[in-house]
Amino acid sequence: MAARRERCNGCGIELLVPPEAQTFRCAVCQTITRARPNDPFGRAQEPVLQATSWFKGMINNMSSSINSVASSMNNNYSASPSPMPSYGYYPLPPRPQTYSASHGRKRALLCGVTYRWQSYELDGTINDVQCMRYFLVEKMGFPNDCILTLTEDEKDPYRIPTRRNIQMAFQWLVHGCQSGDSLVFHYAGHGKQQPDNKGEEIDGYDETICPLDFETEGMILDDEINATIVRPLPKGATLHAIIDSCHSGTVLDLPFLCRMNREGYYQWENHSPLSGAYKGTSGGLALSFSACDDNQTSASTTALSGTSTLTGAMTYSFIQAVQSEPGLTYGRVLTAMRSKIREANTGIRLNGPIASLIRKVLGTGLSQEPQLSSSERFDVYSRPFIL
Repeated sequence: MAARRERCNGCGIELLVPPEAQTFRCAVCQTITRARPNDPFGRAQEPVLQATSWFKGMINNMSSSINSVASSMNNNYSASPSPMPSYGYYPLPPRPQTYSASHGRKRALLCGVTYRWQSYELDGTINDVQCMRYFLVEKMGFPNDCILTLTEDEKDPYRIPTRRNIQMAFQWLVHGCQSGDSLVFHYAGHGKQQPDNKGEEIDGYDETICPLDFETEGMILDDEINATIVRPLPKGATLHAIIDSCHSGTVLDLPFLCRMNREGYYQWENHSPLSGAYKGTSGGLALSFSACDDNQTSASTTALSGTSTLTGAMTYSFIQAVQSEPGLTYGRVLTAMRSKIREANTGIRLNGPIASLIRKVLGTGLSQEPQLSSSERFDVYSRPFIL
């Protein structure tokens, strides 16, 4: 049966829980809430009703206003005081009017893709986005109207995580960015690799994220992510990416990867393209916490929350690590995330088409090690973590 919605008694955040769950633990505030009795005749149809309602709404919106919206978007964006450059790689589509015009010093793009009714459907990505939004607003002081959320639950057709919508959301995130701004990009969904035909990757593969329509419209390559949200960062601005997907170690194509062993010793690996192409910023700082190395896969799990609430292992461990102690450094965040995942490894639930085969071979779960990459080298144990 389909997962159902329950609201945490502690912080009020809405989560998806399995229909058989009697209790669930909130990934943000840790409150254990008793689930409501299951209603097999009502709530079980909720996903179908929601999908039908969303589809009808999308058709009505598009049929009534697509021409006027397209015209006004182009006019408005061309009149913007500081348009985003395309850097010669990927032409950027106009920003929809439905995206917030508010550009505070802190803003975030949260993207969760479930791929409903597909053989590769994921569980927990909506929970990941909901938890991350609550964490950023309530714990990190991000204004609520400066957070853009893309999921399949959204009623606005421009907020469904399609390839084009994610591209437009990237543009929204960095548009007008100035010194002192703090940007966050969180992605929970599938990630893949494909052969690199530009000779830029050390391992010969580009890393990608998979929009909802990736089978027809294509994946979004690390080259494009870098060109769109990394290279425009001006001096004094910071971007943090939190990427909860497979093969995500270098998905922002940043020049340096922090290679850390289990004892916490590290060195920065130079991942600058062999072609000599520039992958840094325009003076700002870009950092990425990713779920695993490029050759690893990530997982959703109930083991970290201690109950049947399903979340991405990386998203949950990141939120818990940042809240674990005052005065954290980047090194402490990374080691705390890795420790949390190692402790709960036997409860990990695998994602992806090869999940059943891996379960048979490994039995207890799939090991993943979160990674840190950056646009510049620094001492990870002395630089304070500031979001």
